[in-house]
Amino acid sequence: MLYDISLPLSPRLPVWPGDPPIQLERILRMDDGALANVSHLAGTVHIGTHIDAPDHFLNNGITVDRLPLEVFFGPAWVVGIPETAPAITADVLEQLEWPEQAHRVLFRTRNSQWWKRGDSQFHTDYVALTPDGARWLVARGVRLVGIDYLSIAPYHDPAPTHRILMEADVVIVEGLRLDHVPPGQYVLGCFPLALQGAEGAPARAVLWRPEDAPAR
Repeated sequence: MLYDISLPLSPRLPVWPGDPPIQLERILRMDDGALANVSHLAGTVHIGTHIDAPDHFLNNGITVDRLPLEVFFGPAWVVGIPETAPAITADVLEQLEWPEQAHRVLFRTRNSQWWKRGDSQFHTDYVALTPDGARWLVARGVRLVGIDYLSIAPYHDPAPTHRILMEADVVIVEGLRLDHVPPGQYVLGCFPLALQGAEGAPARAVLWRPEDAPAR
């Protein structure tokens, strides 16, 4: 069974405050006599489910087209954060069962309730990873971290968490949809668009249980 953990892109999807809204519109229609149907898409590279490359917060850092693809495919753990936790701190992480081999981690938090009900409003009080939580992950060798909202970092001070992760070459996946995914071990496939020179890119992300590996 495949779990699609990507957010469907549409103009109703919230974006970071101040960013232009998503535009997705049909500009050629066969019903109007066109040879084919053609749609136009516009928005930042940080819309929906997307990858943050180091260049997003580290000037002249690695861009998304230069990230190693192997980090986006392999064993991953969906980790449930207690709904009472206002943030993902080092103390919160210490209290969780943490597999030593967990090098790709996706956090399922109370943020997922907003995607489940199709909320189009941007919420600034989302559960985020704090700087001390980011240092905790780096110390344990995490290579990829994902979260179920549009930023891994707190809304009012996003730079420290991003920089701690990026300076340690930890890849960040934001905007995941995890409301339908039970915590546990999976295989992750999540690849960004190869946007040359960009600091991020939209991605399509899926999970499956190791025992449900697709037939070759």
